[in-house]
Amino acid sequence: MAPSATCSSSVPTLFAPSSSTSGTIAGKDEFDVISAYHNLLASDSELPFPIAAIFALSELVSKSKAATTTELMENIRSASQRLKSSLENPVPATAGLDLFTRFVVTKSWDSGDDFEAHKASLAALAHEFATHTVPSCREKICELVLPFIKDDSVVLTHSYSRVVMQALKFAALHQRKRISVYVTESRPHGLGLKTYKQLMNHGIPCTVILDSAVAYTMPKVDLVLTGAEGVVESGGFLNAVGTYGMAIIAKACNKPFFALAESFKFLRMFPLSQFDLPTNNTNRNLLAFPDLDSQSNDALTTTTTTTTAIGVGEGAQQEDDGKDVQQQQDQHDTPKLTQTEMISDPTRATKHHKVVAGLGATLMSRQQELINPAIDYTTPDLVTFLFSDVGVLTPSGVGDALLAVYGGAD
Repeated sequence: MAPSATCSSSVPTLFAPSSSTSGTIAGKDEFDVISAYHNLLASDSELPFPIAAIFALSELVSKSKAATTTELMENIRSASQRLKSSLENPVPATAGLDLFTRFVVTKSWDSGDDFEAHKASLAALAHEFATHTVPSCREKICELVLPFIKDDSVVLTHSYSRVVMQALKFAALHQRKRISVYVTESRPHGLGLKTYKQLMNHGIPCTVILDSAVAYTMPKVDLVLTGAEGVVESGGFLNAVGTYGMAIIAKACNKPFFALAESFKFLRMFPLSQFDLPTNNTNRNLLAFPDLDSQSNDALTTTTTTTTAIGVGEGAQQEDDGKDVQQQQDQHDTPKLTQTEMISDPTRATKHHKVVAGLGATLMSRQQELINPAIDYTTPDLVTFLFSDVGVLTPSGVGDALLAVYGGAD
C-alpha cells in the first residue's frame, strides 16, 4: 500500500506529553490506553477507530519501560484487552489493535541492537503507517468504485461512512456524475442525518428515509453502497445494525450491493451467525425479554407513562389525559419544520416526535436501546463486491487478502 504524499486530515501528535499516562510502563503496564484512545478521537472527529487504536498503542510503546520483547508484547496485549473490554462496540478498534500486534510480531528484533531504539522504530513505523494509510486507501477505493456508479444513478446507503461519503463526493463533484442518494436515518444514533447534511452541503440531492422503509424504497434504487466496520474471513462484513436487512432486501430486488472498506478494517474473525459477534455484553443482555414481575421494568414504565417523554429530550410534547394528540398539536400551534431545519437544530427536531395516546414517547429509552444490537453481520452470499485498497474483491477473495496482511496462523 503506497503512502500518500499528503494527509487530508489532521494527525494527532504522537510523542507529545500526554495526561493519559498515569505512571511509568515497566513490567506492569500503567499506561491509560482507554483515555489515550478517546482523547485521539476527541482531537479529530474524522479519525477512523482502527487508526486511533494504532496511535494509542504507538504512544504506549514510545513511553514503555519494557526491557524485553516478551514484556513489551504482554503490555500491548494487556492494553488491547482493556480497551476492547471498555467499548460497547469493540469491532473497529479491534482491527487496529490486531494490526499493530502484527507489526510487533513481524518486526525483526535483533538482539544485538539497542532495545530502546527498536521501540522507537516500531512506534515511528506504526505512526507513519497510520498517518499515510487513511488518505491513500480511500483514494484507491474511490477510483475502483467509480465505474460502478453510473451517471444519473440513485444510490441507497446506510448510516454514515467516511469512505462512502468520499466516493459519492468524488463521483459527483470531481467526475461530474449526476447522482441522487437515499440514506436511512439509522436509529438509534441517527447518523444518516449526518450523511444527509454533508451531501446536501455539497450539492448532492439526498433524502432521509425511515429504517423501516428500505424495502419500500429499494425498487427506486440502482445500487446500494455501504461502509464496513470490519471485514471478516468468510467474506462478509460487520457494520451498523440494519445493513444485513438492507442486503437481504437488495438481493430480493436484484440490486447490486457493494461494501467499501479500507484494508486496515480486515479482521481475523469468522462469525457463524449474528450471535457470534464480539460485542461487549458485560452489562447488556441483547434481545432480552422483560421481567414482568419486576416493579422497575423499563418496558412497563416507558409504555404506561404519559407525562414523561423518556429519551426525547427537554421541551418534548407531553400528553394530557383525555385529549387527542392532534388537538394538543393544534393547541401548541407548533410550526412544521423542514428536514434541513430539524438536522441543523436537533433540539427543535426532538420537539416534533409524536406522543401516542396511552404510550407516551415514541422513541425508545436508553435502557431499551442497550438491549438492541449496535452492529450486525452481513453474510458473503449477499455481497456483490467488496471494494478495498487491495482491489475489487469477491467474497471468496477476502480470505486471500487477509492472508496477505496477516499471513498464516500465529
